[in-house]
Amino acid sequence: MQNEKFKNTEQNAKLNIKGRAYSFALSTIKLIDTLSNCRANMIIGDQLLRSATSIGANIVEAQAASSRKDFKNFLNHALKSANETKFWLSLLKDSGKKPENEINPLLNEAKELSNILASSILTLKNKTF
Repeated sequence: MQNEKFKNTEQNAKLNIKGRAYSFALSTIKLIDTLSNCRANMIIGDQLLRSATSIGANIVEAQAASSRKDFKNFLNHALKSANETKFWLSLLKDSGKKPENEINPLLNEAKELSNILASSILTLKNKTF
């Protein structure tokens, strides 16, 4: 019975995009804090910090939106931030600034967040009220 409760909680956590975006932002901050202080790392780190934290911030704004149009706009901004985040993470990896084993889990989560957001936006576009 205890394991069933844990599985349900774990499944709910995976479905909670706001929580996932928050955890993703925290993990990204931790990665950025490990970058050396060379100029390229500082610039990429700043851009990555802005885009990765913007995903969750826009999801929170979407959930508090006063209209369907606002809701969709904030989700679109979150998607754009997720896509930008994938770019910066890939750049860190491909430039050799960070090893693949440190970047790939974050890159995979950014892709999943992006897919969830894109799917939500498509669903909204297909619904008529």
